[in-house]
Amino acid sequence: MSASSASAREVVISGLGVVSPIGIGIEPFWNSLASGKSGVARSEFFPGVASPDCVGGEVKDFTDEAARKIYLKELRKSLKAMCREIQLGVASAMLALKHAELNLDTVDHERLGIEFGANLMLSAPDILASAADACCGENHSKPFAFEDWGPKGLPRMEPLWLLRYLPNMPACHISITTDARGPTNSLTMDDASGNIVIGEAMRILLRGSADMMITGCTGTTLHPIKTLHMALFGDLASTPAEPEKRCRPFDLHRAGRVVGEGACTLLLEDRAHAERRGARIWGKVLGTGATCVSDKTGTPQFRKALASAMASALQAAGLRPDQIGHVNAHGLGTQAIDIAESQAIHDVFGADLGRKIPVTAPKSYLGNSGAGSGTLELAASVIGLQHGLIPPTLNYDTPDPACPLNVVRGEPLATSNKVVLSVNVTRFGQASATVVEAI
Repeated sequence: MSASSASAREVVISGLGVVSPIGIGIEPFWNSLASGKSGVARSEFFPGVASPDCVGGEVKDFTDEAARKIYLKELRKSLKAMCREIQLGVASAMLALKHAELNLDTVDHERLGIEFGANLMLSAPDILASAADACCGENHSKPFAFEDWGPKGLPRMEPLWLLRYLPNMPACHISITTDARGPTNSLTMDDASGNIVIGEAMRILLRGSADMMITGCTGTTLHPIKTLHMALFGDLASTPAEPEKRCRPFDLHRAGRVVGEGACTLLLEDRAHAERRGARIWGKVLGTGATCVSDKTGTPQFRKALASAMASALQAAGLRPDQIGHVNAHGLGTQAIDIAESQAIHDVFGADLGRKIPVTAPKSYLGNSGAGSGTLELAASVIGLQHGLIPPTLNYDTPDPACPLNVVRGEPLATSNKVVLSVNVTRFGQASATVVEAI
């Protein structure tokens, strides 16, 4: 393919599938964003999680029954090989294809690909308990004996255990269901995954290796083991008492991150292909950027990483900072990372514009689902901009002088500029960003 023909291609969003703590599907999701309805509450499905007061952003509408009878009805025989994270991701992909009105009987399956992100998936303690007990002697009379795992422990594991927790399995199930035979990849980049899979899918489409890419992420930090890890990090919010007020990005009184779960898939498509099949186009992907920055001791440098990722995305999009309508922030709600993100926005946009450009932080509704966050948060902006609105940030009551940003709060903010820069960063200092123009 020639450089000129590659540059003539455009990558558009022709479908969105949302599975979130504030609603499943576009309309419930947007209604919650527009009305300021939080999805953070006390967990009903995971009563043993280690988050303070068992609080998190839980997809309460995604029950086992709903998965079997509604969202994964056609895949119900495969549910036994899917942990909850996988189910959320596959359900979001099916919703995206339905939203895109894609007839799988008419597509060229050799040119349908998948880019999907996920967290590393962990078994719940009860899954491992019986096998672990078998290696500890009768009545736990001895320490865990590794040499007993093969002959005594492993036979007690469920036969499909490994398949239920592999992070490449969302892409696997989606590819089998859709008969996607094009480029397929799985990424595990934690919070940075969403923008990175979009970038990978975009480049596949631009070089003409596919016509459509099912592009999404699933993730959870609302998990018995993962919340324990988060608790050991020491930055889980325990105040205020009301769960829905726990996640407070950029607020002076923010107390830490809030765990969550969720998934979102975008159907990315070559524009000419989308137009030929009469698809509605929701947005155009203009550019992405990613970087990882740490010092010589391995300490993450969040400010530099975030600034570099945003600058790279702008450069790839061929845009100046003053052409961006708003920033969809990582907005984790921790002291250090919120300050670093604020500083990075000023580094990229300058002191004056850095104070003026609208900023929204969807984690205030959703909590942090790790890999699931990036695509969900971008979807909040893309959907909002269809209404000419930027979603507000919840719980931003007292501005922090250390984070001098124009955080949208209260009501959605009307805007005529439909270009959004969305950014995320991991606790290891890997940052990613995407620029999208809503249509």
